[in-house]
Amino acid sequence: MTTATRAYVSRLAGLTVFDPDGDRVGKVRDAVVALRVGPAAPRVLGLVLEVVARKRIFLPMGRVTRIDSGAVVLSTGTLSLRHFEQRAGETLVLGQLLDRRVQLLEDDRPGVVVDASMEQMRTGDWALTRLAVAEPGRFGRRGQLHQVAWDEVEGLALEATGQSAEALLATYRELKPADLAHALQGLPAKRRMEVADALDDERLADVLGELPEDEQIAILGTLEDDRAADVLEEMDPDDAADLLGELTDVDRLRLLSLMEPDEAKSVRQLLEYSEDTAGGMMTSEPVVLAPDATIAEALARVRAEEITPSLASQVYVCRPPSATPTGRYLGLAHIQRLLREPPFTLVSGVLDDLEPLRPEAPLAEITRYFATYNLVAAPVVDAAGRLLGAVTVDDVLDALLPTDWRNRDRRG
Repeated sequence: MTTATRAYVSRLAGLTVFDPDGDRVGKVRDAVVALRVGPAAPRVLGLVLEVVARKRIFLPMGRVTRIDSGAVVLSTGTLSLRHFEQRAGETLVLGQLLDRRVQLLEDDRPGVVVDASMEQMRTGDWALTRLAVAEPGRFGRRGQLHQVAWDEVEGLALEATGQSAEALLATYRELKPADLAHALQGLPAKRRMEVADALDDERLADVLGELPEDEQIAILGTLEDDRAADVLEEMDPDDAADLLGELTDVDRLRLLSLMEPDEAKSVRQLLEYSEDTAGGMMTSEPVVLAPDATIAEALARVRAEEITPSLASQVYVCRPPSATPTGRYLGLAHIQRLLREPPFTLVSGVLDDLEPLRPEAPLAEITRYFATYNLVAAPVVDAAGRLLGAVTVDDVLDALLPTDWRNRDRRG
C-alpha cells in the first residue's frame, strides 16, 4: 500500500479514519490550517473528524501515521472527544478557503480556489503547499485550471466578501440532508449563509428540515421573499408549518401569500392545530389510493424516490377526492402485506381496520398508539371520516426530544 505525502483536501473528505488496530474511528470532514501573513505556506494543524452521532472532533496532524487513497490511519486510538470549536486564526480548508477569490501573480489574472494540496514536510509537519485555481470562464462556466504554489497567488489572507460556494458544495454533493445540515452548523455564520444561498431550492428545503429552529429562521431570513416562499413549497408541509409557526404573524402571512395556492392551503390547514397534537405533527401528503387501485399501483406509488421510508411503509385507501382532506377514509395497507399478495389484487381487499388518530389527539396518546401497534406511521382522520394526513415516527421523536437536541448533539 502506497503512503501519500501529498493529498488534495477535497479527496480526503469522506475518507474513513482507522486506529492502529484497524477499528473505525470516523470520517474526515475538513482540514484546519493557520493562515500566515506573507508567502509562507500555512501549516496544517489537524483534521476535523466526524465520529459517532455526527459529533465533530479535532484530530492533530501529529496523530496521523499514514494517508492513502482509501483511508487515514492513526498512531493511537486515544483521542479527545471534545466537540471541535474553531479558534481565532484558524481556517477550514473546505469550509472557508474553497471558492475564495485570489489573484494569480504570474499574469495578474483573477481566479477562484477549487482545491488545496497538503504536503508532509521533512520535519514531519504538514503544510498547505499548492492550490488548484480556476479562472473565470465564459457564460458562468469554470475556465482554465491552474496548479500553483501557495506563494504564486495573493488574496488568501484577506477576509472573503461575497464568496461563492461552488467548490465547497461539490465536496458535499453526496452528503445526506442531515449530514449536510450538520456540516453547515460547523461553519462560521457568514459562510453558512453563503452556502445556503448557493443550494438549489429542493436541497435547501431538505437541509432546513434537519436544522434547529433558530438556524432555520436565520437562514430563511437571509433569502429574498420570493425565494423563501419557493423553498417553503419544497419542504414537507409539516416542516414548513413548523417553521412558519415560529415567525411573526406578519412574516408568516406574507410568505404564505407568496406560495402557490395549493401548497399554501396544505400548510394553512396544519397551522390550525396545536403543534403537540396529531393534527400539528402530521404531514398532509401521505400516499392515498382509490378503492379500485391494485397492489401493483400501490407498490409503484411507494417506490417513488421523494417519498420518505416512514410514509412509504403504508398506503391509505379513501373515496375521492384523493387530496387531503379526502373523501371517506376506508383503511390502510402495510407495505409488507402488499408484498405478500398478487399484484392484480385490489388494495381495498387487504385493508387493516386499525382505529385512526383524531387530529386533537395529544402527544401522550400518540406515543401510546405507536408503541401499542408497533407503527412507523399512523392515519389522522377527522369527525367526518376524512383522512387529513399521517403522523410519522420521526415527527413523534421530534416532539419527544428536547427542542435543542440537535445543538446538544453538536456540543456532545
